[in-house]
Amino acid sequence: MKKNVNKHICIGILAHVDAGKTTLSEGILYLCGNIRKLGRVDYKDAFLDTFELERSRGITIFSKQAEFRLGDMQATLLDTPGHVDFSAEMERTLQVLDYAILVVSGADGVQGHTRTLWNLLKKYWIPVFLFINKMDQNGTDRDALMAEMKKRLDESCILFDESEEFLENISVCDETALEEYLEQGRPEDDTIRRMIGERRVFPCYFGSALKLDGVQELLDGLKKYAQPGRALKNDAENGFGAKVYKISRDDQGNRLTHLRVTSGILHVKDSLSGETKCGESWEEKVNQIRVYSGEKYELLQEAEAGSICAVTGLSMTCPGEGIGREKMSDKPVLEPVLNYQIMLPKDCDVHTTLRNLKQLEEEDPMLRIVWNEELGEIHARLMGEVQTEILKSVIRERFGMEVEFGTGNIVYKETIGKTVEGVGHFEPLRHYAEVHLILEPAKRGSGLELCSDCSEDVLDKNWQRLILTHLAEKVHRGVLTGSAVTDMKITLAAGRAHLKHTEGGDFRQATYRAVRQGLMQAEPVLLEPYYEYRLEVPAEMVGRALTDIQRMAGTFEPPETDGEMAVISGSAPVATMRDYQMEVIGYTKGRGRLSCIFKGYEPCHNPEEVIAEIGYDPERDLDNPAGSVFCAHGAGFNVPWNQVPDYMHLENQLEKREVEARAREEARRQEEALKSGNMTGKKETGRGKTGTGRADHRPSWNAKEEKELEEIFIRTYGKIERNTGNTLRTVSADNDRKKQKKEEVIEEYLLVDGYNIIFAWDDLKELAKENIEAARNKLMDILCNYQGFKKCAVILVFDAYKVEGYAMEIQKYHNIHVVYTKEAETADQYIEKVVHQIGRKYHVTVATSDGVEQVVTLGQGGKLISAREFREEVEIVRRQIQEEWESHRESGKNYLFDHMDDAMREEMNEVRLGRKEFK
Repeated sequence: MKKNVNKHICIGILAHVDAGKTTLSEGILYLCGNIRKLGRVDYKDAFLDTFELERSRGITIFSKQAEFRLGDMQATLLDTPGHVDFSAEMERTLQVLDYAILVVSGADGVQGHTRTLWNLLKKYWIPVFLFINKMDQNGTDRDALMAEMKKRLDESCILFDESEEFLENISVCDETALEEYLEQGRPEDDTIRRMIGERRVFPCYFGSALKLDGVQELLDGLKKYAQPGRALKNDAENGFGAKVYKISRDDQGNRLTHLRVTSGILHVKDSLSGETKCGESWEEKVNQIRVYSGEKYELLQEAEAGSICAVTGLSMTCPGEGIGREKMSDKPVLEPVLNYQIMLPKDCDVHTTLRNLKQLEEEDPMLRIVWNEELGEIHARLMGEVQTEILKSVIRERFGMEVEFGTGNIVYKETIGKTVEGVGHFEPLRHYAEVHLILEPAKRGSGLELCSDCSEDVLDKNWQRLILTHLAEKVHRGVLTGSAVTDMKITLAAGRAHLKHTEGGDFRQATYRAVRQGLMQAEPVLLEPYYEYRLEVPAEMVGRALTDIQRMAGTFEPPETDGEMAVISGSAPVATMRDYQMEVIGYTKGRGRLSCIFKGYEPCHNPEEVIAEIGYDPERDLDNPAGSVFCAHGAGFNVPWNQVPDYMHLENQLEKREVEARAREEARRQEEALKSGNMTGKKETGRGKTGTGRADHRPSWNAKEEKELEEIFIRTYGKIERNTGNTLRTVSADNDRKKQKKEEVIEEYLLVDGYNIIFAWDDLKELAKENIEAARNKLMDILCNYQGFKKCAVILVFDAYKVEGYAMEIQKYHNIHVVYTKEAETADQYIEKVVHQIGRKYHVTVATSDGVEQVVTLGQGGKLISAREFREEVEIVRRQIQEEWESHRESGKNYLFDHMDDAMREEMNEVRLGRKEFK
């Protein structure tokens, strides 16, 4: 990187409309020697008003770039639109600024949009220099303006006039500055420079840009206190990085990507790559590097870090995108709240027009050009009436087409009121995909957050990425009015693909359906845009103003008196307040003033009325189905959204979350109980206890309980009978299975209290702290290996942890059985039943945690083994398996295989082939 790389500085100039921002830009460029004569907005010859539309209107519509020297620094000045209708264009430039110059009209003071700009500068953490303009007009008062800025902007707004008062004011803003002031009479320049960069101080300069009064003082302040390259976060050693802030087209129609190089050096013919908002990867070459100054530009072969330039050759970039090391910017704060129909000429081609309008959307993503298939209309989102007039002119000049705009309608949004699980299944013949999404309400104004909490063991990472891409690639419609969904977190919880039949499009269908199925059950909430307003009226008219605000469903703070005027502030829906300005002017005879700032989206004040007026039916929206497609008998069939849970192939993930939460809580309770000396760590079961904790009587089971236990055992192992060889044989009770099942000799039972073992073995205990399910699975695998060698019947029992009302569940896991007890039944209660039933007839061993005595184990023929002893035995078995494997591996003998079941043989083959570690 070249030595002067950090000598670049980027300064943005912002203001409320008509504050004199473009005139100040003209004065800066003139005093720096970049233009030979001062242009004027009213003369239509301003250097940075490069579009005919801007000159005729006298307003800045598009941000412009100008280059000039500021001492030993190369400076880029970005002039931004001041009208509120074009504030999205202004906001896009903030992400590449080092400093901002905020222009305030001395005649009007701090206006509503001025405060909007101030809040944005705070959000993007940009240091600010203030220039209070038009001080040559009658009635301007410097002291009153300084007081207003301190009150309405920040107490640290300080007049930089190098007076003693200036030194005192700036010193109290920072401890280091105060120490230097007390020791040497003034803070060091480096200290002041740091304070400005940290937004501890905001320098203020007064003057008249039209008469060049105070402009040189502002330039001197920038030259003295601005730090070059303050916003650069990377260097060449860390690789190339750039931030895209604007897309435009030149007179020949070439697409221009305006960006700031934040790291490294950009060369002509460099290949750049990135990813669209929809997750689509791109890679393209840079054809030209242009550095604009007004209408003209200079071609460069390379652009250093800090440079602002326009690049040709890139067709996939978008405003806010990060290239290289830079990340995508957060979504803009300001957004359009009005939706307009674009009414086209009768003889135009709709598809060509839509393609042309999409070009404008590339340049201003907030336009949101949408083709409404149902109505056969094109819609655009705009800030207000002025933007509609400008857009009409742009369309006429660029595409030779006359269009009109309908009445602007409020842009509503939707969110959800509760957490739900959305399920989408898509399985027509030879296709397959199922997606489970958790939809959760999020903080107001947060937008949509997409993430995955799905194990790669459940669904491959590539499929997960594809699902997240499908979630991001479209605007999801709500189910109340069909408005865009916002303020919601969507988490991929589970999914399933078919090895042969799943294609990428299958997951698109399943994902969209999962979102809609979730929205249908999530208690949807209608949102509308709100203004934060400041209303100034004569004191005698406060009553009328407050009545109006209440009528508009607004809120207000207690009015404040300012001389003869009263100031009311609060918030109100855009729908009710958008035309109130004219009313204020009317009833105050021009003395009142209303300023509004977009506050954000809040619950709609009249949802029933809006929903009825829009008349959206989510179940008739064929482009956004909430139901799923399942397959039976070789044909697909549709299942309504409310019946999907009855057909889905994966278990309910929300229920599983609750299950695991209860399991963690139960495990934590047991561990705490064990530490505190409670022998079982479980709730009292009502059994009698002796001083030693052993039973003082045998449990009494009634006939109903005996029958229930017998049925459970038959379901688990089949009917148990005694044969003449004094061993056990099992007869399958499942009529759907083969009747002629090979007899299996069972010599003894091993009952394992799952959670007690997990929290008695250190490795499982540590694993359970991170993931209780992983700890359960690991214990199950260990017991599978143990059973494969010892040939006993293993029953692993976990306490009731399912959702309320859940019945007992028995699962077959490879060669062992896993029992999840019914609600409110503990593992030791279940084990006690089993021992009582079979303990007198068969060999039964119970493995549980150290120090725990199962009440009936010893008294009914059962054998008790502590967790520590059982761990030692498991380790002995593991070593024996490994030793036998090693001894027979080279000889080719199959002795060990003869003593394994199918699951064990398969696992040992995996070990032998190096695909799996030995457990």
